[in-house]
Amino acid sequence: MADRFFPNEMPHFVAETTFPVEETASQATTHSLPTLLSLPYPSFSAKLQKAALDLKDSVVKETWGSTGKRVKDYSLYTGALGTAYLLFKAYQVTKNRDDLNLCLNIVKACDSASIDSGRSTFICGRPGVCAIGAVIAKHAGDERLLNYYLGQFKEIRLPRDLPYELLYGRAGYLWACSFLNKHISKDTISTTRMRSIVDEVISAGRQLALKGRCPLMYEWHGKKYWGTAHGLAGIMNVLMDIELKPDEVEDIKGTLRYMIKNRFPSGNYRSSEGNESDRLVHWCHGAPGITLTLVKAAEVFGDKEFLQAASDAGEVVWSRGLLKRVGICHGISGNSYVFLSLYRLTGKPEYLYRAKAFTCFLLDRAQKLILEGKMHGGDRPYSLFEGLGGMAYVFLDMIDPKVAKFPGYEI
Repeated sequence: MADRFFPNEMPHFVAETTFPVEETASQATTHSLPTLLSLPYPSFSAKLQKAALDLKDSVVKETWGSTGKRVKDYSLYTGALGTAYLLFKAYQVTKNRDDLNLCLNIVKACDSASIDSGRSTFICGRPGVCAIGAVIAKHAGDERLLNYYLGQFKEIRLPRDLPYELLYGRAGYLWACSFLNKHISKDTISTTRMRSIVDEVISAGRQLALKGRCPLMYEWHGKKYWGTAHGLAGIMNVLMDIELKPDEVEDIKGTLRYMIKNRFPSGNYRSSEGNESDRLVHWCHGAPGITLTLVKAAEVFGDKEFLQAASDAGEVVWSRGLLKRVGICHGISGNSYVFLSLYRLTGKPEYLYRAKAFTCFLLDRAQKLILEGKMHGGDRPYSLFEGLGGMAYVFLDMIDPKVAKFPGYEI
């Protein structure tokens, strides 16, 4: 199991220090883990911003410039839309209009590539292209383009055989709707339209429920998954962004309590019902993604049990979350968001330190470890969810940690 992650030998807390005025520029830019951990936050975030923007330029070159500006994979997960979203994040931090304009161009290419795809989710489908396109058009002040993307989004029809999970299913479409309602206006996608899909999701979950044990359950490819990408945690997370009936609220609470009660003795969460392999500590499977869902439950319901469970899961991520992978789906970049989410909820400095520690590890060692073959750079090494695009994104998010959100999961 330990071969999946690096031992976390970082101190539980390091107080910030300041450099003496007479320190040389070369000393001030030294990248060593102890030095980075002790940097005052403004100096640390400045280093992150420079590294992020350099990475962003590399990502754009490899995923856009070197392709002849043609899009084969348009998804947020591994494709060009992930590059566009990274550019949009960079624009939000620096207000560089060149990033915004290039972002719009990439989204337009993704629009053309996704028209007949039939994929129906934010992370892996056309709804993501249209939703992100609308939000970026709003920031660019292009009302015609904004109306175009909203019109295209509203024309999307879900296949009858669509599953219920986040990555490829109904939950992923609902998340896109909530994203638009958050970033465009409250009723951009009508409650009526969303409610009909919520009814389908709740009904299906109750039909497959483990009677007397878990109120809601779902299958994807024959397995009853628990995690964020394909299972319970992802579906519950999406439903909590929508106005629910009292009995639906109780079903969601009961489902989360079932998962908490049946977690591994280590505090980690199984990847699917009946799976006894306590190996995965990823956003997609295991404690990291489930922590984000439990934080959401603590925010929405105000129940202390969900806050405690989120904190407990965060301990698993601290001890086993320095994965030998770089991405946000199943890597250190994504696991950093566990501590950012807990910090946003609690305001406790220990969680900000832990997020800082994980990103310090990435800044200091990730690219060297990838070159040495000791760390997996992702099958698509510049993509948002698997590769360096995700590392650049979390670096940019760390600049203002109180508003940092896991892309495509936290609204």
